[in-house]
Amino acid sequence: MSRLLGRLGGPGLAFALVIGSILTSPGPVQAGAPSARTSAQAGVSSAGASAQAARTPAQAVAAMQPGWNLGNTFDSTGDDETSWGNPRVTPQLLDGIRAQGYKSIRIPVTWGQHQGPAPDYTIDEAYLARVKEVVGWAIDGGFYVMLDIHHDSWQWINGMASDHDTVLARFTAIWTQVAATFRDAPSKLVLESVNEPQFAGGDPAALLAELNTNFHRIVRGSGGGNTNRLLVLPTLHTSADQVHLDNLASSFDLLDDPNLIATVHYYGYWPFSVNVAGGYRFDATAQQDLLDTFTRIHTTFVARGIPVIIGEYGLLGFDRHTGTIEQGEKLKFFELFGHQARTRGVTTMLWDNGQHFDRLSSAWRDPELFAQIRSGWQTRSGTAASDLVFVRRATPAAAATIKLNPNGTGFTQIRLGNSTLRRGPDYQISGDQLTLTAALLTRLTKPQGYGVKASLSLRFSRGVPWRLDVVSFDKPSASAVAGTSADFRVPVTFNGDRLATMTAVYADGSNAGPHSWTAYKEFDRAFAPDYAAGTIRLTPDFFAEVRESEPVTVTFHFWSGDTVPYTVTRTATEVTGTPSA
Repeated sequence: MSRLLGRLGGPGLAFALVIGSILTSPGPVQAGAPSARTSAQAGVSSAGASAQAARTPAQAVAAMQPGWNLGNTFDSTGDDETSWGNPRVTPQLLDGIRAQGYKSIRIPVTWGQHQGPAPDYTIDEAYLARVKEVVGWAIDGGFYVMLDIHHDSWQWINGMASDHDTVLARFTAIWTQVAATFRDAPSKLVLESVNEPQFAGGDPAALLAELNTNFHRIVRGSGGGNTNRLLVLPTLHTSADQVHLDNLASSFDLLDDPNLIATVHYYGYWPFSVNVAGGYRFDATAQQDLLDTFTRIHTTFVARGIPVIIGEYGLLGFDRHTGTIEQGEKLKFFELFGHQARTRGVTTMLWDNGQHFDRLSSAWRDPELFAQIRSGWQTRSGTAASDLVFVRRATPAAAATIKLNPNGTGFTQIRLGNSTLRRGPDYQISGDQLTLTAALLTRLTKPQGYGVKASLSLRFSRGVPWRLDVVSFDKPSASAVAGTSADFRVPVTFNGDRLATMTAVYADGSNAGPHSWTAYKEFDRAFAPDYAAGTIRLTPDFFAEVRESEPVTVTFHFWSGDTVPYTVTRTATEVTGTPSA
């Protein structure tokens, strides 16, 4: 997938496809000591190759769980691995990832800008040597490594229907050189045909089958360890739609090679994954999409003895920042995803373009998210319908009831810092219903001001705790303002509340703005809150698809349940905004 910090193209395709015992509250694992490896060990060694050869393909793929993507590095389309903002790869970086519990690394590589002209399409020697060096460090550090052709898929491979021979020649040249370079690498190196294959015209299924078959022929024919090396073949778009799974299964039948692995990617139900069309909750629809995906890949491949790697997973909104989807909703997604991967026997590789693991400090930017991911490698965790309890300051606090999702665990207690809350005076439990008493909420929200007044830790018999924030708030309000379509910011007094989504409609009730098939606009693409500045920005992308001189009622929907209507009118590049009655 084209997974850039700024996104060059490709993630929208997901709409079509889409360490010991875990402690009760595991924190992030920090990186270990710097590597003791020397430059003499930088190449691809053959150490451990014989031991790995004894594994069956299914055992090897199981041993790769969990996996991590070295994203926005060698897949960058610039001059070198730092051109998309990440630092150069070092042995210490890889050691840091290994210390987090990861067993495999996918190294996406975009080759095209480092290829010479026809007819040889020679890969730049220094670039190939650098890739080999990093692969060697990873294998020497104990990782399985999956190496691919990455953004070439949308840069030039997608033109195969109209320029068949040229594309096939370039593709063949890349794999001929890469296969020769790594023919004697340990069996822990796994090769992947192409990332997220896509084609403009022609018969996409047939074109992909041709590429996969060609890749298989080249690697197997290069001899050495490539004779029986594990090879990874993708579906079209790496989609888990049944038609694409069936097409790939047909290729597996024709190739009749036991050392093949199927791969798909999963970024969730698209409206939830980017927060559009009202998909701001991990609701029953989003959950079923995840469950159905794992059922299809298990039935089509795993149950037939064909290993599956989900080569990328996450949420598409993370391309902008990880706050596009509310924290509790995203944690529920990752909890269910981890459970399904474990019970269905599927290896997964987290997509990380630098937004998750800080490659300079060797720490997770969101330790709570990583704790949930890590817990999922071994067990389930209890969650709840929400991680937010809102208490309005303008009225006396009332008891609040939250539905628990034990997920097969047992509820044990609630902690507030170092204290354990009392069942009865502080809370009651009835089945899966947790009720926080009015007395407790009054006590917690007594301090003046708005915002999070307490973070309760709901404990279950296993897995990670569920954080429940008690938020003091009053209804938000918006003020009139004039601006331009290039930079329009609505002044908002949030009063402790948080924005969930926004709708936009014309006076006749028809939808306004981008994604005109829904009134609900895309979070952080059509609108974005700035709590520190006290504004909600309506973006140029939003106004680009708003009719001139026709008032639009935008309604801000907050997590408390409150809504604030607001009217905006664009005249050329000038925009006015006023609170609606």
